[in-house]
Amino acid sequence: MTIPASSQVVHTRAPGKVNVFLKVGAVMDDGYHDVATAYQAVSLYEDVRAYPADDFSVEFTGSIDTSGLSTNGSNLAIKAARTLARRAGYRGGVRLEIEKNVPIAGGMGGGSADAAATLLACDTLWGTEATKDELLAIAAKLGADVPFSFTGGTAVGTGRGDQLSPALAKGQFHWVFAIAEFGMSTPGVYTELDRHRDRHAQDIFPASHQPTVDANVLQALRAGDPVMLAESLHNDLQAPALHLAPGLGRVLELGEENGALAGIISGSGPTVAFLVADADSALELQVALSASRLRAVRATGPVHGARLVHD
Repeated sequence: MTIPASSQVVHTRAPGKVNVFLKVGAVMDDGYHDVATAYQAVSLYEDVRAYPADDFSVEFTGSIDTSGLSTNGSNLAIKAARTLARRAGYRGGVRLEIEKNVPIAGGMGGGSADAAATLLACDTLWGTEATKDELLAIAAKLGADVPFSFTGGTAVGTGRGDQLSPALAKGQFHWVFAIAEFGMSTPGVYTELDRHRDRHAQDIFPASHQPTVDANVLQALRAGDPVMLAESLHNDLQAPALHLAPGLGRVLELGEENGALAGIISGSGPTVAFLVADADSALELQVALSASRLRAVRATGPVHGARLVHD
C-alpha cells in the first residue's frame, strides 16, 4: 500500500480483544503451552500516528497512565517497525505517536494492537507494499495476539494463539470492562497455572496437549446469543490470576450482582470482562462499578482489525 510522498503522517487504529474462551494445553518441553481460544475484537482502540524520521522513536498519550511504558527498542511497536524495515530493506526510521485506550498488561492485547497498527502504518508510510500475508507473518513473530489484532472480528486461535481461523459471529455483543490499577505478567500467570495444576493433580483432569474450543461457544457466537455465550465463557488462566490477585474475585461478584450475564478474567488478567444483554444493561453496570470506585468502560464486539484512518 502506498501514499503520496507529500503525506507527512499516517494514522492507523487497531482494537483490543477479549478471550471469550481460553483453554491452555499441558506445558511442553520448551516451557510453552499450546492454547485453543476464541477471540473477539472489541471497540477499545489503540491509535497510531506514524511520521517520517531518520531513527525509531515512540511517545504515548491516551486515557490510561503510560508513565511506566518502555519507549526504547524493547517496546513492541518499535520492534514491529524495525522488523518491517529490515524485511523491506528500508533504511529510514519512523516517529510513532500512540494514543492508548486499552489497559496496559491487562489481558486485552494493548501492546499487540500497537504492533499491528504500527505494521500497517509503517507499510503505508514507507510504501513497502507488503502483502497482508507478509504482514501477518511478521505479526506472528512479534507475539501470539498480534495477528488477531491485525485481522480483528471473531476468530479461533490455536497453537500459541497465532494460528487463526475466522469464526462466524452474528450481531453485536455488549461488554463492560473493569480495569485494574495494576498489571499482571502473562508469563507469571502461566507459571502459576502450572503450579495450580501440580497442586490439584489429584482433583482435576490432566491438561490436553492439543486443546480445542468448546462447540457451545462457537454456536453461541453464530447465533448472536449473549445468554448462551455467557453460559459458555471459560478461561483456564482465571484460577491462577485469582490466586495471584484475590481481590479480582470481589470484582467478579460485584459485576454479577449488578446485572452482568457473566464475568470472566480477560486473557491473563487483571482486567475483568462482563458480558451483558444490551446497551442499557452495559450503561447500568458501568454506573454501578463506577459507584464502587472501579474504572469501568463499555465496548462492543466484534469490530474490524487494524485499518487506516483518514483524518
